[in-house]
Amino acid sequence: MSKEERNITWQQSSLNRQDREKHNGHHSRALWFTGLSGAGKSSLAFALEQYLYEKGVHCYVLDGDNVRHGLNRDLGFTAEDRQENLRRIGEVSKLMVDAGLFVLSAFISPDAQDRNMVKQLFEADDFIEIYVRCSIEECERRDPKGLYKKARSGAIPHFTGISAPYDIPEDPTLIIDTEELSIEEAVHKIVQHLERVGAFQLPQPVSNAIVH
Repeated sequence: MSKEERNITWQQSSLNRQDREKHNGHHSRALWFTGLSGAGKSSLAFALEQYLYEKGVHCYVLDGDNVRHGLNRDLGFTAEDRQENLRRIGEVSKLMVDAGLFVLSAFISPDAQDRNMVKQLFEADDFIEIYVRCSIEECERRDPKGLYKKARSGAIPHFTGISAPYDIPEDPTLIIDTEELSIEEAVHKIVQHLERVGAFQLPQPVSNAIVH
């Protein structure tokens, strides 16, 4: 059913993204953390959130488990539900970027096609894909939630990395190897990239004053 058939129209605010960014004092961006369960996506996203918060950057983490407590509690883990899970988060992330925020989304998001679907919602500079790389052996050794043990026993079917595939990103913005880097080092690497691409710095207004 089309938007016209549903009788819905986008309601335009008197404020735009640039207004909100100016008010917040920085640009807005969507950072998408993808990787195997146990790779360290959420730990890294929350550590980065803390760092940005202390620097005065308005930000928020959307965590894969957390959103299933509310927004996506009606979804399971079939391929269709996983895709819908990411579609919803992509749309929420887009709204947060429009609100002038840094949104840090931490999701396994194993399917490259689904990740690309989310990426297409954003302008090229607004979406930063971060591949949190960690070997399956190390992820299984860590197993912070006991999920690998359950997957090996057959209690969790279609578990990414064990009984379901993970499409390694072919061209991510950043690769963070959590077997090589500490959380602090990983945060520093991401911040360096954000500074390098000017994600924090708003352009200075051009002065009309005549200099004699």
